[in-house]
Amino acid sequence: MKQTVVINVVGLSSSLLQHEDLFLTQWIKNKQLSRIKPVLPAVTCSAQSTYLTGKLPNEHGIVANGWYFKDESEVKLWRQSNHLVQAPKIWDMAKEKNSDFTCSNMFWWYNMYSNSDFNVTPRPQYRADGQKIPDCYSKPAELRDKLQKELGTFPLFNFWGPTANIKSTQWIANASKLVHSWHEPTLQLIYLPHLDYVLQKHNDPAIILQNLLELDVVLEDLIGFYEAKGIDPIVLSEYGIAPVKGPIHINQLLRENGYIQVREENGLEILDAGASDAFAMADHQIAHVYVNTKHKVEEVKKLLENCPEIDLVLDADSKMDYHLDHERSGDLVAVSKKDYWFTYYYWLDDVKAPDFARTVDIHKKPGYDPVEMFTDPKKKLMLARIGWKLLKKKLGFRGLFNVIPLDAHLIQGSHGAINIPEAYYPVLIHANEGEAPNDEIVAPTDVCAYILKQVFG
Repeated sequence: MKQTVVINVVGLSSSLLQHEDLFLTQWIKNKQLSRIKPVLPAVTCSAQSTYLTGKLPNEHGIVANGWYFKDESEVKLWRQSNHLVQAPKIWDMAKEKNSDFTCSNMFWWYNMYSNSDFNVTPRPQYRADGQKIPDCYSKPAELRDKLQKELGTFPLFNFWGPTANIKSTQWIANASKLVHSWHEPTLQLIYLPHLDYVLQKHNDPAIILQNLLELDVVLEDLIGFYEAKGIDPIVLSEYGIAPVKGPIHINQLLRENGYIQVREENGLEILDAGASDAFAMADHQIAHVYVNTKHKVEEVKKLLENCPEIDLVLDADSKMDYHLDHERSGDLVAVSKKDYWFTYYYWLDDVKAPDFARTVDIHKKPGYDPVEMFTDPKKKLMLARIGWKLLKKKLGFRGLFNVIPLDAHLIQGSHGAINIPEAYYPVLIHANEGEAPNDEIVAPTDVCAYILKQVFG
């Protein structure tokens, strides 16, 4: 077996590889660069599960970053158990070939309770007094304490939210090097999230370049570390992030047409998914639309097809064409045009927005909310507000950390759709073996086999 490292640089596409002074650009010149045809939806959990199983969503079951759990009548995103992936993973296949194979999974999703050997993933502590304390989860359990003793606490608030920045990516890179030095796994999977925040928040070339340079420093050190050990790393991405014009408020459209029910609590509105005729679980540029009143599927489909910002509306038949015919999928699946994205917003008046809407709360919201990366520009003295809220929490007072705006037009980039220019396809960069022309298009299901080939020859 050959030691192999796969570095997942989220958001990397050939559209970003035009800067000649980057280490990464120069490094790629001696490598094989292929583009990966995006899986639908081109979002984190679906893409990673496809890469790690060699299967498509209708087989592995990861139809988005979350879905409607019908037996509970609740939308749940960002679950972490690997048991949700309904197909053998790359480490399972490899261990069947050779029982001495070991795998380290550094922050790829569905990390918990897998058959991989050395794992680390974000896992905050949710305390009874309302505090969310930065932390991570590991296998074996003592690995967490060993890493945090060396590197400090995992910087959770730099991993997601308004303060997301290069610190979390640097921590993951440093942790990956330590785990590799301590355990020498046959395969190491590394997730570097930095570009994900930047390209959704900004469309200014100067800001993008500045952040590319920050990431480039991390990559030069990380790649150099493995090359010094005789390992030729594979670099890939899950999706590219393209500029967008604006949002599609799909749930507001459904509500205006009488399909959505809400509960009013303390004067605010909570989506009642189980009581609604139809609602959408929005996730970047895809929305799973669950129609509880089945005879209304066709009329909901026509409503969505008449929305000019929506590119595709897949029904029971066409979902099969796009490999989304799975029980977890919506009765309909809407895909936005390449320069739009879906919000989860279901209220028609911001005064009625639920209390969690203005907070960073990835588990209460019935859809993905990239606006969590911003603080409200309409509120003055934001740093002072944040400091005061933090002080109150430290003193034991409960309170809302309500600093997030409700302005979806702040978002500058998105992903998830597949009818996009090839410049925004994800990439696969590896040693030049002279087997394929540079810049070929490979299927996302082929990534698993390619990694196994690197390991076993």
